[in-house]
Formats: sequence, C-alpha cells, structure tokens
Amino acid sequence: PTIKPLDEATILAECARQRRLVVVAENHTVIGGLGEAVAASLMRSAVRPAAFRQIGLPDAFLEAGALPTLHDMYGISTTKIVTRIKEWLDE
Repeated sequence: PTIKPLDEATILAECARQRRLVVVAENHTVIGGLGEAVAASLMRSAVRPAAFRQIGLPDAFLEAGALPTLHDMYGISTTKIVTRIKEWLDE
C-alpha cells in the first residue's frame, strides 16, 4: 500500500547492472507514484540506465468500468505491458 521507505540502494544497484532498460509499471497515475520516485533516485545518483520507461495511468479523469477492460484500455494489462516492453527492447 505504500512505497515508503523506498529501497533506493537496491533500486540503484539493479538499475546499474549492465546499463539495462528500467521499466516501472504501476496501477497508479504516472504523476507522483513509484515511477517518479525511481526517476528521482536515478537523477540524484550517478546511475544512468540505458533507458527509463514508465507504464501507468494517465494524469486525467479516467473512464469507469470492469478492471480487465480498463487495464487493457489504459495499457496496464499484462498483454499490453509485455507488448510495450518488447517494443522498447527492439529500439
């Protein structure tokens, strides 16, 4: 239910390994969540991953409905996440 305290040491150690793609996926708006916390940690450190990407909900008023439908609509279903990550790995 909370990301505090953020385990910055582990995050930075993992992000530094082999200049890897770092993806933060969350069932939350991309504003003010885990993705921004990880990005801020990376910016404050000397760790520079090959790329940093966020997957989350847009900062907007969202539709209502069944969760599977909404997850697919907003790109946070398992299928949509896998597709996006594969695209990013092919860049």
